[in-house]
Amino acid sequence: MINVGIIGAGRIGKVHGESIMRYVKGATVKAVADPFMTPESEQWANSVGICEVYKDYRKILDDKEIQAVLICSSTDTHSSISLEAISAGKHIFCEKPIDHDVKKILEVKKALEGGGIKYQVGFNRRYDHNFKKAQAAVASGKIGELNVLKICSRDPAAPPVEYIKVSGGIFLDMTIHDFDMVRFMSGAEIEEVFAYGAVLVDPEIGSAGDIDTAVISMKLSNGALAVIDNCRRASYGYDQRVEAFGSLGQVAISNDTESSAVISDSSGVHAEKPLLFFLERYMDSYVAEVSEFIDCIEKDTPVKVGIDCGLLPVLIGLAAKKSLVTGAPVKTSEIAAEYGL
Repeated sequence: MINVGIIGAGRIGKVHGESIMRYVKGATVKAVADPFMTPESEQWANSVGICEVYKDYRKILDDKEIQAVLICSSTDTHSSISLEAISAGKHIFCEKPIDHDVKKILEVKKALEGGGIKYQVGFNRRYDHNFKKAQAAVASGKIGELNVLKICSRDPAAPPVEYIKVSGGIFLDMTIHDFDMVRFMSGAEIEEVFAYGAVLVDPEIGSAGDIDTAVISMKLSNGALAVIDNCRRASYGYDQRVEAFGSLGQVAISNDTESSAVISDSSGVHAEKPLLFFLERYMDSYVAEVSEFIDCIEKDTPVKVGIDCGLLPVLIGLAAKKSLVTGAPVKTSEIAAEYGL
């Protein structure tokens, strides 16, 4: 049995805590820590069977009985806690992004060298049942050579402007999942990025220095083209779709709904709206990604979504930011070269 410590008792920390205690075989949560631990969060921890609750996460790092930690704290703490956890000899599952600063991600990568520590990044969409099926169709050659990949990702509503101010911007907060999905679905790297952006949802987002709507075109290393469209608002729910078009056909996935029931009557044809947001849409994927992390620890096998999978989408996001500012396409190699990569 792998003893796990969870650092961060916010929304995603609670998701992982519950999924491990209820569904992940071979692991149990021994402790959870959060500097802003509330009586409600402590009550939640006890209700799912987590007995040890701290405000200081270092108590988790100092616990010799805990073999692995899940870093679910605020983004600005991910890289620093990663370094401390590496020093403590813990296997690490870190929510995305590792950091907005490439130099800090590279510090984590260097610290991992030769240490035998498993380090997995939380890109949960790779473990979603729909995306996995579509990726398998592409990888197996069922649609022939990939020509065009289209990804649609739209949130049901924009987050608070206070969050926008510290999020790193839409490309490093929201689109980062889609950049990872382009790499996952295509099996190729993103070589060039051209981004358009606008403020069409909330003027306050623009005042905070960000955009809320974007279209990003990409050239891939296998010769294919990719397009992502993002928006912080979709009135009908969480819109998550992908289409891969190839020389022999295409594979497409649609949104998950509460049911597949379709009512047809004299006023039209009616189906249910997509599930409301990411917790409803991707809950099973959170279980699957942590299950794989625990399995890699038990069997001492490499993680599939490692440190480079956390680094590359940030480089791509920075390329998109630069393209938005300059109005020109940007090669990801240009961004990488700025960091000696």
